[in-house]
Amino acid sequence: MSELAYIDWLRQRTPPDPRVPLGLGDDTAALLTPPLSLITTDMLLEGSCFLLEQAGPRRVGRKALAVNLSDIAAMAGVPVAALVSLGLPRRGGLALAQELYLGMRELADAFGVAIIGGDTNSWDGGLVVSVTLLGQPTGSGPVRRSGAKPGDWLLVTGPLGGSIHGKHLDFTPRVREAQALHATADLHAMIDISDGLATDLAHLCTASGCSATLEAEALPIAAAVAAHPDSRSPLDHALHDGEDFELLVAVSPADGQRLIETQPIAGVQLVKIGQFHPAIAGQAQLRLRDATGEQPLQPRGWVHALE
Repeated sequence: MSELAYIDWLRQRTPPDPRVPLGLGDDTAALLTPPLSLITTDMLLEGSCFLLEQAGPRRVGRKALAVNLSDIAAMAGVPVAALVSLGLPRRGGLALAQELYLGMRELADAFGVAIIGGDTNSWDGGLVVSVTLLGQPTGSGPVRRSGAKPGDWLLVTGPLGGSIHGKHLDFTPRVREAQALHATADLHAMIDISDGLATDLAHLCTASGCSATLEAEALPIAAAVAAHPDSRSPLDHALHDGEDFELLVAVSPADGQRLIETQPIAGVQLVKIGQFHPAIAGQAQLRLRDATGEQPLQPRGWVHALE
């Protein structure tokens, strides 16, 4: 099948959308958008972000859209439309592309996302999937990383650690939960946990100009950590494993207390895991409090190395 035949295959399986007057098949798509749009992009690389033989192409396609949806969730936004670009291995690329699309279609249908175009190439390397997702803010506006204040409570939307044992492929992005929280409380700041709790909390603290202390005994630890014991402690996994894709939320103590007591989001157990403090000597610092006291916390999550 040629690239043109593949585009026809895609068009036949892409439902019409009133927000997309021009979709697949033209040099550009046309999208009806509000004055302010949210735009994010993520690239997945075979061998780094997934092992194709273990995961299978449909789960990889699903993850490629899910990680972008998680970014929209971190802003408490509404996803609208996606552009998908593929770098396919020359052999077996067609069947691979079809399965990738079907995996994306599953989440696109669940979250009302129009797949409006992209690009497809073949080469002598492994699979590369890049998704660009467009969204829009809710009426309360986008939630940024930079609004946390000293005294704010730090809440998390679910268990942490052990994502490599399946969750990183099969998670459901917290889009609806973020919107519900945004409608329920004044969210000062928010971020999704993609690079590890400590690393992403450090990003939030730096953007907000605050320090933060985590309570070791309060951290909810995923069942997968106990199910796959290794040389690292459960706490270490919860602090530093990446791709949990839960949300870290900064709220006032009053809102935090109310959210913890009422648990207003169905299917989500909000947990208070720490608190924000003023920056120390102008520096945003992380600390961990456990049964032995407090000590500095050094982030050890995922960071892409550039040489």
